[in-house]
Amino acid sequence: GNSSMLSCPPKSNRTMVIWKISPKVGGHCTLGYRADWNKTDRTNCSDSMNWKFRPDWDPTLEIRQVKIAHEGNYTCEVVGPEGNFHRQYHLTVLVPPRMTLYCDDQGNPVCKAAAGKPAAQISWVLESNSTPNEEGHDNGTVTVFSKFTAYSTNVTNSTCIVSHPAGNWSESIAC
Repeated sequence: GNSSMLSCPPKSNRTMVIWKISPKVGGHCTLGYRADWNKTDRTNCSDSMNWKFRPDWDPTLEIRQVKIAHEGNYTCEVVGPEGNFHRQYHLTVLVPPRMTLYCDDQGNPVCKAAAGKPAAQISWVLESNSTPNEEGHDNGTVTVFSKFTAYSTNVTNSTCIVSHPAGNWSESIAC
């Protein structure tokens, strides 16, 4: 949901700049600028991708409200009197999961990390013989479930820990 800025090699006397965008899903897109014509061109690019500033001044690419669909390879090629210069990016989007902790019908704590990308890791503060289950979604996110099963019957409070590259969360519950 945030914006992302991708910069080109810093060269003066640019005669041409081309952003070549190859998303994991969907068709290729290009943004181009020719200095001799002072002209920009775009082919198959969504409105969320554009020059951050005027390309004759700074050819930085801005991706507004980054989504999973923006994942892929981004290459900036700058053409000038000294030659051609490239800078490549591989954009990966992290989606933090939504954590919930609840008691099931049998009184067992269940921890859920919903719609994260990549899949979250679930662990419990006390040892448990639980095995997480994963459910993939069409948009590339994954929901992970884990039911706490204690080795001892006198456990009253359970704490679930969700670990993810976008952050870590913990909650406690008594069932």
